[in-house]
Order: sequence, then C-alpha cells, then structure tokens
Amino acid sequence: MTRLTSDAAQTIITTAIAEGKKRNLAPLCVVVLDAGGHPLMLWRDDKASISRPDIAMAKASGCLSMGFGGRELVRRAGANPSFYSALNTLLPKGLVPAPGGVLIRDAEGDLLGAVGITGDTGDNDEICAMAGIAAAGLVAEVGS
Repeated sequence: MTRLTSDAAQTIITTAIAEGKKRNLAPLCVVVLDAGGHPLMLWRDDKASISRPDIAMAKASGCLSMGFGGRELVRRAGANPSFYSALNTLLPKGLVPAPGGVLIRDAEGDLLGAVGITGDTGDNDEICAMAGIAAAGLVAEVGS
C-alpha cells in the first residue's frame, strides 16, 4: 500500500489553488489529511474567512470517518438527517456533508487520505480537489 506524502499533498494543494484562480473562484481553503485523519498540509487564502480551515477539515475528515466522498455524504444525510446531525457530536473534527470532501486513493484502490476544500460552491470546491488529486497521479472518490 502506498502512503500519502507531503510532496503529493503539496501538489494537490498547489494545483487546487491554481484551478480555483483559473476559474476565478472565491478565496479557497484546502486541507490534505492522511488515512488516519492527520493533517499533512493546510493552506488558506489570506482573503478566506476565518472558519474555512475548520470547514475544510470537517469535509475531509467526515469522508474518512464514513468511508465515502462528500456527494455520498450529502445523499445519506438527506435520507437520515438525525443520524448525521448526531455524528457531529461524535466525530472530533466534525462532518460536513457537502461536495468538496474527496477521498484520495492510489491506483490499486487503497485509501490514502482525503482532501477538504471550501470557499466557493461545493461543486467548484470539488472540481478543484479533483484537479489536485489527478495532478498528484492519484484517484479521487467523490461519492455518488
């Protein structure tokens, strides 16, 4: 099994930021977590609001905690809102069921970590995460 390196995390973040700038998106915050939910790297645009790191962390760690991408979290939270609301009291880094939380896998399908991006719409956050993961030569899993 491959492990996620700080070089890969740097590539993911640099590419995600560049994608956001290319698309003229709102200021972004990006976090990359390893498979254990530990931050490898976090970057917040100096114009992004102060809570963006917490939101990005909750998007990424929620995906890791539940084992699927943000789009699947959205679907399941809509079907069982009480359960997903309760998870925020149980999960130490929170859970935000929204696009922009993306699992990172290697070519063999092994889980390496997750990316959380926030700042623009969830769809745009997710596009940036996917671009970063692809640039690192890894596989993005967004859910449904």
